[in-house]
Amino acid sequence: MRELRNPDYLREWIVYGAVTVVLALVGLLTVSPVCGLLVLLCGAALGGAHAVFTARRYRAIGELSRQLDAILHGRGGLRIDENDEGELSILRSEVRKMTLRLRENADALQSDKKYLARAMEDIFHQLRTPLTAINLEVTLLGAKELPYERRAELTRELKRQLEHVDWLVETLLKMSQLDAGTVALRNDPVTVRELVDKAAAPLAIPMELRGQTLRADVGDACFTGDLPWTAEALGNILKNCMEHTPAGGSVTVTAEETPIFTRIVVRDTGPGFDPADIPHLFERFYRGSTAGDGSIGIGLAMSRMVIAAQNGTITADNPADGGARFTIRFYKTVV
Repeated sequence: MRELRNPDYLREWIVYGAVTVVLALVGLLTVSPVCGLLVLLCGAALGGAHAVFTARRYRAIGELSRQLDAILHGRGGLRIDENDEGELSILRSEVRKMTLRLRENADALQSDKKYLARAMEDIFHQLRTPLTAINLEVTLLGAKELPYERRAELTRELKRQLEHVDWLVETLLKMSQLDAGTVALRNDPVTVRELVDKAAAPLAIPMELRGQTLRADVGDACFTGDLPWTAEALGNILKNCMEHTPAGGSVTVTAEETPIFTRIVVRDTGPGFDPADIPHLFERFYRGSTAGDGSIGIGLAMSRMVIAAQNGTITADNPADGGARFTIRFYKTVV
């Protein structure tokens, strides 16, 4: 029997056998030989029953071990057709839960690895374009006979490309911090008026050059959140609206506070979204059919991450009267 190789099993039998023999001798010497024989026979019968049940238990444990080995080598899983009650059944159930959790974690890790690989490819692609342009412009600036006007033009373009790379790296770093959960967002009272002013400040000159108007009708609406991070999120949305609004158009921000949430709506007078793009607008590195040449598809993705981290939601659609519309809600209770 394989069980005899188990030290615990051997110790049980030695102790049980010794106790049975002692009791049989006591019965033989103090009562009668028949009593001693009966004690010995009863002990043997009970020992046999114990051996049968112990063998069953060890076979079940051995089967469980083989199933775990198969799982570790990717050859199968735990069977769930055993319905016996008892500690062994509970152990089997708990081990099965553990293996399922480990398998889910392994699948999630594999998915994260694939996502990271795709993200690195996208990042490399996005950085390669401006870096190639920078390398070319630096080479051209090294020409001795380059006219002053051309040199100034290349310098401006070089500065623009460097700013683009700086923004890209900074944004990707912030997104990685949000992914890792290392950003401690504040829970301060924020007025929507202050938020709009801070978010729109970097866009004042570009919008003026385009002849565009920013209108804000936000009243006294407020919410609880992190002003700097939320201003950057809203700024990305305003920038998207500005880039898709023709010269002379306008971008409008309205706000409303209710007992449940604070709603911020951003609208523009552009052509609106391609319906096929709407489900993917907030996906990382997604570039819609109307995206400009400089778009890399991370601005709106970052906005969604910041808003979601503050118990908020953001949606996009095409209203019936034209243009594009973003709707942000900051909820006052967890949803």
